[in-house]
Amino acid sequence: MQLSKEDVLAHANSVCKNTLMETLNIEMVDYGENFLVARMPVNSRVYQPDGVLHGGATAALAESVGSFASHMFMDIENMFVRGLEITANHLKSVSEGHVYAKATFLHKGRTTQLLDIRITDDHDNLVSICRLSTISLPKNK
Repeated sequence: MQLSKEDVLAHANSVCKNTLMETLNIEMVDYGENFLVARMPVNSRVYQPDGVLHGGATAALAESVGSFASHMFMDIENMFVRGLEITANHLKSVSEGHVYAKATFLHKGRTTQLLDIRITDDHDNLVSICRLSTISLPKNK
């Protein structure tokens, strides 16, 4: 039985309870065959001291959505996913609203994955460009 998009997103968000994703109010909002989108509010919880989105919060959003995308598209019964490396280039400041992270696979291998993550604001302005590599490792049984 194939789950609906709503069911998949509801499950994705339910497993984020009591994690960094819940602390930062990161919510998975869309997905397709080769991508996953998450949203995070921009407010004082994720500000730098001067009142704009902190680059570390942006990187946490990117790693969260990218790792979760790898997790969703792998054999999670037998494998687990970990981030290997993340890079982030911050291009624009944001002080209110939401930011959206769209993780798209550049490489979806059995062992390693490479994702391009574009962070945009409510007006679809590009805020950051991130790259994340992940690794899928076998679970010990």
